[in-house]
Amino acid sequence: MIAHWQQQYGERINAALRRALDRLDDLAPTLRDAMEYGLLQGGKRVRPMLVYATAGLTKDADDQAADAAAAAIECIHAYSLIHDDLPAMDNDDLRRGKPTVHKAFDEATAILAGDALQTLAFELLSDATGSLPAERRLRMVQELAAASGYGGMCGGQALDIYHEGRPVERATLEAIHRHKTGALIRAAVRLGALCSPTLSPDELDALSRYAEAIGLAFQVQDDILDITASTETLGKTQGKDLAQQKSTYPALLGLDGARELANRLHRDALAALAGLPCNTDTLEAFAHYIVQREY
Repeated sequence: MIAHWQQQYGERINAALRRALDRLDDLAPTLRDAMEYGLLQGGKRVRPMLVYATAGLTKDADDQAADAAAAAIECIHAYSLIHDDLPAMDNDDLRRGKPTVHKAFDEATAILAGDALQTLAFELLSDATGSLPAERRLRMVQELAAASGYGGMCGGQALDIYHEGRPVERATLEAIHRHKTGALIRAAVRLGALCSPTLSPDELDALSRYAEAIGLAFQVQDDILDITASTETLGKTQGKDLAQQKSTYPALLGLDGARELANRLHRDALAALAGLPCNTDTLEAFAHYIVQREY
């Protein structure tokens, strides 16, 4: 099932991203090429697909708003990867099986490409046409901003860097991953929900619990794959976390303990969906995929 949705949603998000890039004029062609390279060179597209899957829970979701939200969150994700690969951060040469942006271009261009993709995300959300009122679009902007900045992804990345080579307790490791990875996944689900005017606050809360569970599970599985998968399979350098003495769940709990945690989070995600009065098959399939994926 997930392969079908990956194809359908993948084509839709790639078209939305292509439209976003085509809006850019010829002011700085090299910068635009670097943005395109970082944004359209493949990837799992988990976050935009979660936007679409959540918006699809009801029949009254605004399709144009969903496209804007999906493209915006993928722009944020792409910017984070470009900056994460820089020499001052993880210093990686490979991303999705290809040279990282600072290797394909240069460091200055990579920094600017990340900056420009970040701001493009909020331009897309604030410019979104469709039936959503301005108040709802403002709420979507706030969701993405909160998930991306100090209280979300950036704060989690800072914690991760600070704790490199230091022993951490489980609560600290969870805080790192809930912010560094989980915040954007939670935002993807909530943005999709906000595209529909009929989802109730209780239903949004249930979807948020689902997102928090799969967001942490996603990072736990990433930690596992850093040990068990090859560089060719991952499309990025295998064993990088271990080499940099990063805080990971296998390091803290052991490989079997990390797998058990991923499975428990998977069960938590399904339990959160159980009370929703709509067909959640696609979101359930995403929960399965996140803990079973091999790259």
